[in-house]
Amino acid sequence: MKFINILKFFIFLSVGLFLFWLIYKDQDIDVLKQNWQHTNYLWLGLSLVAGLLSHVIRALRWQKMVQPFGYRPRFSNSFFAVMSTYFANLAVPRLGEVTRPTILKKYEGIPFSTSFGTIVLERLIDLFILFLLTIILFLTQTKVFIDFINNNPDVRNYIEAKINSWLLPVFGAIFLLSIALLLIFRKKIKQSVLYQKIGHKIHDFLQGVQSFRKLKQPFLFVFYTLLIWVLYFLLTYLPVFAFESTKDISVWGGLAFFVIGSYGMVAPVQGGIGAWHFMVAGTLIVIGINDQDARAFALIVHAAQTIMLLVVGTITTILLPVFNHKNKG
Repeated sequence: MKFINILKFFIFLSVGLFLFWLIYKDQDIDVLKQNWQHTNYLWLGLSLVAGLLSHVIRALRWQKMVQPFGYRPRFSNSFFAVMSTYFANLAVPRLGEVTRPTILKKYEGIPFSTSFGTIVLERLIDLFILFLLTIILFLTQTKVFIDFINNNPDVRNYIEAKINSWLLPVFGAIFLLSIALLLIFRKKIKQSVLYQKIGHKIHDFLQGVQSFRKLKQPFLFVFYTLLIWVLYFLLTYLPVFAFESTKDISVWGGLAFFVIGSYGMVAPVQGGIGAWHFMVAGTLIVIGINDQDARAFALIVHAAQTIMLLVVGTITTILLPVFNHKNKG
């Protein structure tokens, strides 16, 4: 298992570094230095505050998700666990989804399967909102969307391959067949030894995924969700005012590189390295920013966000046992 994790780490890192090299191999260092020296750090700092607040709201929202099951996790542990997700994902993509429920089980006594189920629900909600934003972007800025695809043939080929792939209908058929078999043989499955061993964990996991149905304050949950994404947007958009070359980008232009850049963060590479730079710089070029300035913007903003996660992640990792030691005492 350790070998597989190490292998995954180097594979994902290699992919990210290759994309990073591909984008910046022709970068003019003088342009990068100029952008760095003339950065308005107030706007950059405000964007990082927005990003940190989004993690605070995510922790508050998650507390609401587990309350229907009778758990009352402390905010400190909820926040520390959320930050551990992003901190761990900087090392190995998706590692945080395992780290977070492990922490909550240790310090709050919440079953791993229940926590993991709620985290899966969070990810599904995030993907749904990203999908809605993509539709809004396509309807309001079709030209930007199409120009980005046309200017990046690798992305276009990837999308076309996915659309035309025979794997999609095959996996769809397998999924439907699996559901049908589970329904037909559900009684025998429930009586099996394997189900008896893991059945309660599956039940806890499914309960976690369905936690939205049991929320006591659904409107507050929706408000938290919308606020998280507004703060995500500000995290990406506010830095445009920190640079002379991007300060005139409109909110709609910001929405364009925010949405397209989000797909770079979804990519299975550490912290979106390479993928996020490629998506954001490519979109900025399409909306009229000089390619050198666009790459410099992506590099500086991503570096600031990564440093923030490293610093806050390190601090919360240190404070986690300290806070819980005090609580035990």
